[in-house]
Amino acid sequence: MSFLRGAVLALSTATSLLAALPATAATNAAAVVKHYAEIGHAKYADALKGAEALQKAVDAFIAAPSEKTLAAARQAWLAARNPYLETEVYRFGNKIVDDWEGKVNSWPLDEGLIDYVDPSYGTESDENPLFTANVIANKSITIAGKTVDTSKITPELLSGSLQEAGGIEANVATGYHAIEFLLWGQDLNGTGPGAGNRPYTDYDLNACTHDNCDRRAAYLKAATDLLVTDLKEMTEAWAPKGEAAKTVNADAKEGLTAILTGMGSLSYGELAGERMKLGLLLHDPEEEQDCFSDNTHNSHLHDAIGIRSAYTGVYKTLSGKTLKGPSLHELVAAKDKALDKEMSEKLDASVKAMEAIAERAKTEHYDQMIAEGNKEGNALVQAGVDALVSQAKTVERVIAALDLGTVKLEGSKSLDDPNAVFK
Repeated sequence: MSFLRGAVLALSTATSLLAALPATAATNAAAVVKHYAEIGHAKYADALKGAEALQKAVDAFIAAPSEKTLAAARQAWLAARNPYLETEVYRFGNKIVDDWEGKVNSWPLDEGLIDYVDPSYGTESDENPLFTANVIANKSITIAGKTVDTSKITPELLSGSLQEAGGIEANVATGYHAIEFLLWGQDLNGTGPGAGNRPYTDYDLNACTHDNCDRRAAYLKAATDLLVTDLKEMTEAWAPKGEAAKTVNADAKEGLTAILTGMGSLSYGELAGERMKLGLLLHDPEEEQDCFSDNTHNSHLHDAIGIRSAYTGVYKTLSGKTLKGPSLHELVAAKDKALDKEMSEKLDASVKAMEAIAERAKTEHYDQMIAEGNKEGNALVQAGVDALVSQAKTVERVIAALDLGTVKLEGSKSLDDPNAVFK
């Protein structure tokens, strides 16, 4: 969480994509890693295309605010999320991606840093002095005892002074979720139906609501322009001569380790743990990733599709071209056909579980599914968690089968020590 949703759901049906990919002894680790980098470049290029389409829609909205142009900007944001989420499997195993990722996808965020919030949000936080700094309403703010000039809202201000201001991760000033908040506003529905409902007049200079419409527009534009810049950087990094591609291709064994670290860590600690099980334990709508737009189900689905793609070596670009090449699937099958079958089935099962969540989201949003007392919704989300955890265990078996040594996957307290979540 939409543009391409139907096509993507059709592509990601439970029918395995692996059937047309027979294992071949000729497949070698170096070729697998090279193709993995090529798909990475294609995925980030698609994420960039999505961001550029969003940039155009945002510019059109700012130029002529209306219900129609706001709806178009929101739709462009939803479409832009799909290809980006499919790149997330490149995290964890690739340092260059991990060092960069916070610029574009940090969450959760204390939205009071950026703009006005409902009184129910509160006025202060023991952990964050900038909890309600409201940059849009204030031409200067104090960060760590120093006055910062915020009179001109620019990409440089957002990335240089505001992102994680004061060393606090919840001070998210850039990326998809800052833009999401500016387009939808807070979701004040709790575990009831409905997403954020920011009025277009928050940007209308002639009929401005909630004041500072010019500065709000400047912030939205700066954040969107910065997203495009950041995605250009990562697209270039995965080009054949880019730093990320050169790094992962430098050593085939380390390259395989990077692929499987990304698959296992995203499956277990990040997606099953931090993004799904934590919200299920707390029954808290604030723990859903795309909380302003109620697009969380779609983000989970595309993460799962991206994990499977890293194994199959198959990716369908936004332009409709299907990329295929040497894959982990072939490499594992050549060594242990039963293990490859197990991995393939687990990947299909996790995608199928996310499809089931996405199907339910047509009538009941993800934050409603995780609500206390919603037995069917809770069970559906738990089934997704279980599929991802099982998948991660098989990833660990693949790591062992390929003699990659000790590989540390991301953990999560919500899975490893659930009681600690409540302390």
